Amino acid sequence: MPNQPTLARTLPFAIYILFLIMGDMFTPMLRDAGIDAKWLYVMRLASVLLVLLYFAKSYTELSKLPPLSDFFYAAVAGVIVFVIRIFPYSEWMGGISASDSNPIAGYSELETVLWVSVRLMGAALLVPIMEELFWRSYLMRWFDRSDFMTVNPERITIYAYVGSACLFALENRIWLAGLFAGLVYGELYKTYKNLWVPIFAHATTNAVLGVWLVVTGHCQYW
Repeated sequence: MPNQPTLARTLPFAIYILFLIMGDMFTPMLRDAGIDAKWLYVMRLASVLLVLLYFAKSYTELSKLPPLSDFFYAAVAGVIVFVIRIFPYSEWMGGISASDSNPIAGYSELETVLWVSVRLMGAALLVPIMEELFWRSYLMRWFDRSDFMTVNPERITIYAYVGSACLFALENRIWLAGLFAGLVYGELYKTYKNLWVPIFAHATTNAVLGVWLVVTGHCQYW
């Protein structure tokens, strides 16, 4: 049975991934019931949020905010990751075809605004907290010691730093961009020793990416 610090950082991520895996199974069921399958995304976010709130007291690394200047560097790093993210990658690198379906096709203007707003809020506000708690606070430190809460971020080894970034890359469809992002977010955690810095960088990447795809219509990046 995982201890509470471990469970608090792994369960939200596990629930998020489970929804992704089970999506193909539930989508036809929802459609048969006359329910838009996109409600699965709302259910996913709500489930993750409830678990994060339940374990809120366990996230001691979030109790202290870094200096405002650190947020500036985090934002710059987040924008750089965004730029790397939208490069035209080859298929073997996980490149995304522009012919992929538009997830908001056929929606009214109001439905489009609501759906895009939900996606942006989820990607920029909730997902970065959930993922950084798992990938940086938990997994990157766990690589060095199973009692990960005793590992000081600045003392994380190169083995843990690179290993966790490689696994983070596998979670991303464009794995090369995911590897770069994992290295950047991990370095921010090691350098600034505060989880809010990679969280803010991650949030910046997702927010800028979301706005960019809405403006340009590159919906394949959803």
